[in-house]
Amino acid sequence: MVEQLVIDRIGHRGDGVADTAAGPVYVPYTLPGETVEAERVSGHPDRRHLLHVDIPSPDRIDAFCPHFGVCGGCAIQHWREPLYRAWKHDLVVTALRHAGIEATVDELIDAHGEGRRRAVFHARRGTHDIFEVGFSALRAHTIIAIDRCPVLAPGMDGAVETAWAISDILKPQGKPLDIQITATDGGLDIDVRGSGPLNANRTAALARIAATGHISRITRHGEMVTQTRPPAVTMGRARVVLPPGSFLQATALGEDTLAGLIAGHAGKAKTIADLFSGVGPFALRLAERARITACDSDVPALSALTQAAATTSGLKPIDVLRRDLFRSPMGAQELKGFDAVIFDPPRQGAEAQARELATSKVPAVIAVSCNAATFARDAKFLIDGGYRLDAVTPVDQFKHTAHVEIVARFSR
Repeated sequence: MVEQLVIDRIGHRGDGVADTAAGPVYVPYTLPGETVEAERVSGHPDRRHLLHVDIPSPDRIDAFCPHFGVCGGCAIQHWREPLYRAWKHDLVVTALRHAGIEATVDELIDAHGEGRRRAVFHARRGTHDIFEVGFSALRAHTIIAIDRCPVLAPGMDGAVETAWAISDILKPQGKPLDIQITATDGGLDIDVRGSGPLNANRTAALARIAATGHISRITRHGEMVTQTRPPAVTMGRARVVLPPGSFLQATALGEDTLAGLIAGHAGKAKTIADLFSGVGPFALRLAERARITACDSDVPALSALTQAAATTSGLKPIDVLRRDLFRSPMGAQELKGFDAVIFDPPRQGAEAQARELATSKVPAVIAVSCNAATFARDAKFLIDGGYRLDAVTPVDQFKHTAHVEIVARFSR
């Protein structure tokens, strides 16, 4: 059924929202003040597909990507920058308010820089036996075939073509093939998942692709297929060889920005715990002036951090601790000796660890988050435990999406 709607605001996922008598209705790729034609999404009474913008907003601009509006990667390319920035800043303000926290939120920092240095491409055999390689459609399992992605960094040059070439070799059947590609100093680092075991012919074909010169390594489910150079990235003074398929901040400028904010909040702390440390983007930088305890459950990440620390001169000791902080958070007694604690959990936040931190006497706690809602929840635990929220800074390294990074400082 086709209906005409007037868009009132932008929701927290980047969709336009029409406030109707039946409740909010969400229409992607629309803007406040626009009158649009839309049709119902089957099985989702509050969602619509945009058919046509009848009366566009004066704040609408042309998207810079030809796939925008079909590919689900970007939510907003069609809104003037000042309004986009104000909306993204408000995502953090609103999340805090919903948690009962009134706080001054700093201006949004644009950390897109050169662009995204990692991406996961999906591939599958589509209609008429034609391969589709690209990204998922918005909130759907459909794969949108792409030939370019303008939000990728120059270090990702050749990534789209390489994903197509790998798909042509592996010829996915049934479930989609996932191809994670990360830009490193040595070239593209590629981890393939969903291919099934590789025979000798396919292994040799992948090795020939790697030999073209712009690929450092290809792995399958973390197992080595071929390597031409170590897939290393620079973190402060250190050079970190990444584990296959490892997590890395989305942009290089994003990582630098987060690390700079953390260092400023840590001040003159001499002993720092870095919880959910990963491969050490913060620990390795902070170790230039403080003793660090880095804690994570990811063994390959901790091994990479340990190796990087051992081969970098001028760093203070980094003690590495393997631990599942969701099931076994560091308690108040264990945290006694630290001047500052950093915690940077995945999107689900760190409720158990935040509760423990709230009972500790650590002078400074620095929270890093990519989810405003779980950040606000965990912040409330700290505040209720007696901490003061000193600063909240939103960082936009996931530009054109509804995701926002947050760095905050709490103190006693």
